[in-house]
Amino acid sequence: MTGQDLQQLLIRKWGRSYDIQLRRIQGKIFVLVMWKYLEQASFPMTEAEYLEHLNTVMEYLQAWGGIEQVVSFVEQTRERPRLGKAVGIPLELGDRASEWILDD
Repeated sequence: MTGQDLQQLLIRKWGRSYDIQLRRIQGKIFVLVMWKYLEQASFPMTEAEYLEHLNTVMEYLQAWGGIEQVVSFVEQTRERPRLGKAVGIPLELGDRASEWILDD
């Protein structure tokens, strides 16, 4: 799966190319579907930068084995990103979590 595939998943689900961020929150890794989207005039990235960003996100998800978790969550959720409220997708990394999360 590529960044462009992820963009198409977001468009099919919500009709927009939402920004995706990876965040560590309380020792867990989340994929956040932000409320900003490519089609907004004020969006801070060009389409090429956006797709490059999504490709980078997909590389991490591939390494973590989290692509299927994200796709399944997006397809099944009733939530939608809205101003000030991202859709949070918790990743279950299992025993490999310690490889990616360092204690502060």
